Amino acid sequence: MPERDEDGFFLDRRQFLEALAATCAGLLLGSPSYTAEASSKHPLQYKVNDLVKGMRRQGLILPSERTSWSVYDFTTGTKLVSINESVPRQAASMIKPFVAQAFFFQASHSRKVRYTAEVRRVMERMIQKSSNPSTNRLMDIVSRNGSGRGPRDVEAVLKKYAPGVFQDTRIVEKIPRGGGTYANKASAHDYSRFLYALKHGKLPYSSEIRRIMRLPNHDRIVAKVPSMPDNIRVCDKTGSTARLCGNMGIIEARDRRGRIHAYTMIGIIERRSRAKNYGRWITRRSDAIRKVSNLVYLEMKDRHNLV
Repeated sequence: MPERDEDGFFLDRRQFLEALAATCAGLLLGSPSYTAEASSKHPLQYKVNDLVKGMRRQGLILPSERTSWSVYDFTTGTKLVSINESVPRQAASMIKPFVAQAFFFQASHSRKVRYTAEVRRVMERMIQKSSNPSTNRLMDIVSRNGSGRGPRDVEAVLKKYAPGVFQDTRIVEKIPRGGGTYANKASAHDYSRFLYALKHGKLPYSSEIRRIMRLPNHDRIVAKVPSMPDNIRVCDKTGSTARLCGNMGIIEARDRRGRIHAYTMIGIIERRSRAKNYGRWITRRSDAIRKVSNLVYLEMKDRHNLV
């Protein structure tokens, strides 16, 4: 029988064992298997680069806008795309799974920090619904259990327990009224390392974060992507402001023998100033990310004989 916490939330034995294993010495210090840069450029990288250049010519991405792209194939252990991967960019709501991870680091190291039913609901609203008040509330919880420095405690916790993962992460502000958060930053490589560690259970409560990130949401790397089959599964988080459009996640698809193949897909489009027509801008940039995701899936389909 699993242990029940004080608010009635059953603690998953698997989560407890994950947390215990993930806190072992040296586990999160930056294993070369997920921190190393791609050793050589894969043909897919050139295809993505050409596609992005074409979208710039079409006006889907402006010449002044900066982009980052990253794709990692879990089946072969190969980095397929690494374009501007280590450049810190605005994180927007893609920072929210990092906030959740900071809390789980604290929960796995202190008996005073409990993953209660209420915290679970806050975390689900933060990631699935992209609730900004829920994000700020969880930042406050992390800060109360830290040194009282607000959002900076989130960054401090992440870099204390997993410096090899969150190398380019900068968390300095809560999300202001209206959602215009521009100061928090992370690189596509940070997201790639985080997703790698999450997929392999190298972080405390990995299975719980994956569960929450798999809850239905409005993603840009599977939804409305023409080549994607209905049975594909995605674990992701988007980021949207008048200055950034992004999505990072793990995509899982089956081959013709029923085996699952997973890969990361990360796309970020950033501009220096606010878009005058936010609705039009975010829609077109979302479509640009979908075009890249479509190209990547077709490559993975050929590589692994996907359905």
